[in-house]
Amino acid sequence: MPIQIVMVPDLGGAETVEVIDLGLASGDVVALEDSLLVLESDKAAMDMPSPVAGVFKKYLVTEGAIVHVGDAIAEIDMAKETPADAENPPEEKAIEASSSVVMAKNKPEAVMEKASIPVSTVQRFEMADFELGSGKTIATDIYAGPVARKFARELGVSLIEVIGTGSRGRILKDDINNFVKKVMKDRVSTTEKVSGDIGISPAPIVDFSQFGVIKTIKMSKIQKLTAANMQRNWRSIPHVTQLDEADITELEVFRKSLKVKQEKRVTLVAFLIKAIGSLLQSNPEFNRSLAVDGKHFIQKHYIHIGMAVDTPRGLVVPVIRDVDEKDIWDISVDVAMLANKARDGKLSPAEMKGGCFTLSSLGAIGGNGFTPIINAPEIGILGVSKSQMKSTWDGSVFVPRLMLPLALSYDHRAINGAEAGRFLVHLIKLLGDVDYFSS
Repeated sequence: MPIQIVMVPDLGGAETVEVIDLGLASGDVVALEDSLLVLESDKAAMDMPSPVAGVFKKYLVTEGAIVHVGDAIAEIDMAKETPADAENPPEEKAIEASSSVVMAKNKPEAVMEKASIPVSTVQRFEMADFELGSGKTIATDIYAGPVARKFARELGVSLIEVIGTGSRGRILKDDINNFVKKVMKDRVSTTEKVSGDIGISPAPIVDFSQFGVIKTIKMSKIQKLTAANMQRNWRSIPHVTQLDEADITELEVFRKSLKVKQEKRVTLVAFLIKAIGSLLQSNPEFNRSLAVDGKHFIQKHYIHIGMAVDTPRGLVVPVIRDVDEKDIWDISVDVAMLANKARDGKLSPAEMKGGCFTLSSLGAIGGNGFTPIINAPEIGILGVSKSQMKSTWDGSVFVPRLMLPLALSYDHRAINGAEAGRFLVHLIKLLGDVDYFSS
């Protein structure tokens, strides 16, 4: 078939995305992997590459539309006009192509046969729901796909209590989210009634135009999500922040020497991430999350470190995986690669998941210190400010030393002050030990 229906591919965990840019016009020549449009998830924007080469015909979505994995988004003419094409007018091709999309909803095999499109994640979920004899203890009267079931398990939600709003009563992730929100809202309401807490008064509504010229700027999806998450984390987590300084005089000399020897630049961030990875091994209480029931800890036996990156679209946190298994060069490569992808809006949702602990460095910007907000469900975050030369007392004379300000914020429900103090002392010791990083 010359007309290729392009569908939203598996997005690595994001079930819905927003169409934010449609850049092609009918008749444009499209090469394999050329960008068709730009999609934005809750955390990142990404180019949607063309799976085939041909001539672009039309979009099947509009800018601002919310699309799901498996939705049809565009048509591409894969072949030049032939006598057979002349017998089948474009209108008939469009009808035939659209019929294949309709068939895909009920019969994934039709998509593979008619349009050479792989069975989408959504379609695989549809089939998985009807698999029998698998030996899995899944209630047959609960209609939900693997993603929704996994999401429910992670939140500790019983699907029996959730009302599905999808087709034929299918339980979606949004249904689980709404169920959790309702439960939490009911708890807050009950707590307020018992404690007499009337909540926080809303901010006053101000007409700023009365004071001068203004412009209303729409927040990006990432900025809106960040604002909501920061407010939730600040209000729901009992934060404590401990401050200290690390002497990195020798470490900085060693770091600069690496560039001369290896002709590669290693940033201080790579050393900090390496040190944090070691600390999570020796201080496992920092490599935990609180269970939803509030009665258990989830101890993690993997070490993935989040790295806050400032981008034109807002703050994102890509995750460097298996830090404990990598040397300083491997980590340095990951830092550069993920930071560049973050600034270019190329991060996938999977690259921003699974963090155990987060590093937020403002060293390139400046400042003497700040109190970072914990990135839940993690229970700790390290804030690093700009290093400064200071005069320090060595026991006999004052000597100049390069000092790095550190701020460790932690969830006081899971970490006490003594544990946090030991964490910082150990970190300062590692940053002063060049042999640790050179081995």
